[in-house]
Amino acid sequence: MPATTRPYRGVFPVVPTIFTGTGELDLAGQKRCVDFMIDAGSTGLCILANFSEQFVLTDDERTVLMETILGHVAGRVPVIVTTTHFSTRACAERSRRAQDLGAAMVMVMPPYHGATIRVAEPGIVEFFQRVSDAIGIPIMIQDAPVSGTALSAQLLARMAREIANVSYFKIEVPQAAAKLRALIELGGDAIEGPWDGEEAITLLADLDAGATGAMTGGGYPDGIRQIIDPYLAGDREAAVAAYGRWLPLINVENRQTGIATAKMLMKEGGVIASDAVRHPMPPPHPAARAGLLDAARRLDPLVLRWAR
Repeated sequence: MPATTRPYRGVFPVVPTIFTGTGELDLAGQKRCVDFMIDAGSTGLCILANFSEQFVLTDDERTVLMETILGHVAGRVPVIVTTTHFSTRACAERSRRAQDLGAAMVMVMPPYHGATIRVAEPGIVEFFQRVSDAIGIPIMIQDAPVSGTALSAQLLARMAREIANVSYFKIEVPQAAAKLRALIELGGDAIEGPWDGEEAITLLADLDAGATGAMTGGGYPDGIRQIIDPYLAGDREAAVAAYGRWLPLINVENRQTGIATAKMLMKEGGVIASDAVRHPMPPPHPAARAGLLDAARRLDPLVLRWAR
């Protein structure tokens, strides 16, 4: 069953960053968002990820959000803090600060900048070694297309075996299930947490491949729990049935409404006052919003009832 102590298993959705209608941080709304996500069954949370719009935040805002959210969660569930940065020094310092504030884990992408600046494999290994040396909590390597960096299963398994704190992996590349399967076979006991991502669009196949955790969007962790709980308990048939029920909503999030999904659902349910994304991110088309709400209402997720 989902675990809130190591090895971490279960549903660890990404917390969206809540803004006012004019684009300022809404810290009161942020706390309500977190309270809802915990009440909805999140095994743990991840903050400052791409689905948190981390790329539109200043360094000062990152610090405010990290301090506010970790302080408000106050140990109720484990919190993963995304500390990705191209600079090894900056990533290590971010990671150390997250640990000092109570983070259970950090999530880090390989160093990249823009469309063309990449680091070769020896530099990637040294990058993660130095970040690991700076902290004493697990590192989750985020293997996602946005970095433009190919991370082979062999490389990931090698880092798990050789670098003390590298032990969790969020795999969200094409053919994720095949990569998870290979990673588990190559890494053995060094792979403490093989996890699924990409809004759970491939969750069932990834669970079949050995995934033990899922990092999804934050709008309906109660729905994702209906899939992952029975699977981890050994009832694949119940998980398959639940996946079939929730897949239309998962598909809308993954293919249509993306980063804005959780906030649109939270605003509709009265959890937050504004579902604004920060410029230059465009607001979703009204038709996309309508499609999302139609898919959600058919499932009656807690997000539409929590604040009523």
